[in-house]
Amino acid sequence: MSPSPALIAVIGPVEPDLLTSWIAHYRQLGIERFQLGFHFPDHVPTARRHELQAAVREAGVIPQGTSHGPWHEHTNTQIRDTLRRQAGPGWHLLADADEFHQYPAPLSEITARADQRGNSVVGGLLLDRVAADGRLIDWTATGSLDVAYPLGGHLSHRLLHADPRKIVLARHDVRVASGNHRAPGHRPDSGHLAAVHHFKWRTGVVEDLRRRVHHFRSGLWQEQSTAVREEADRFLTHLTRYHGVINVADPHLTFRRVTLEHLPVHWLTEAHAIHAAWKPPTPAARG
Repeated sequence: MSPSPALIAVIGPVEPDLLTSWIAHYRQLGIERFQLGFHFPDHVPTARRHELQAAVREAGVIPQGTSHGPWHEHTNTQIRDTLRRQAGPGWHLLADADEFHQYPAPLSEITARADQRGNSVVGGLLLDRVAADGRLIDWTATGSLDVAYPLGGHLSHRLLHADPRKIVLARHDVRVASGNHRAPGHRPDSGHLAAVHHFKWRTGVVEDLRRRVHHFRSGLWQEQSTAVREEADRFLTHLTRYHGVINVADPHLTFRRVTLEHLPVHWLTEAHAIHAAWKPPTPAARG
């Protein structure tokens, strides 16, 4: 049996409780080695930086480094790839701090199956988690993520026109594109996709998105395309239209109750269809 994957992640200014739960989630999946790096933009208070660094150490994880400054679009990729080189040979699990993977089989079986089939990557699909009434609420460790954000749907894909595909596992020598959305030259098995529970839509996301739009538009942060700004604009426009909440009743977004304990009903069929059909939005659709 091959060793468990090294988890590779670049951690920004998330809530310490969320980061602690994230570490616990991946330990439950069998992850033993966490290759984490922090990056803090200048607006993040020193106290929050120290809280996050203390939280991972209290969880028994030693971060590999901390950097500060603008969060250019290429920043995450550069830090991630440095962490991957440090992690060395084997499988790498790639996850942002608000992404909780859920696999259709134990992780050891997932990597063993990929090895047997000669696949160097394993894919996943975003499943956006939101509050029952669509509000952008706080979360603390006093309650479970499943209780606070019980609904899962396809907000990123169907409202923002963002790429919902994720590379969740990759062999160490596979190059992975920005955002972990693709691995050029490699195609994951779209019939066995992980659910990537995406807990992005919390208190603070509006301020974060507005900051990103401003910094990218002004040139303070460098961007590789206008996609991030366009996706943020679509979300902010949606919130304005629905008085500050996500319209969870919109059938196009397919929100329903889900949990981190079990894959959603018919997930493999649903995810395969979306993954196989996805294409970048046309200029008209982006506008």
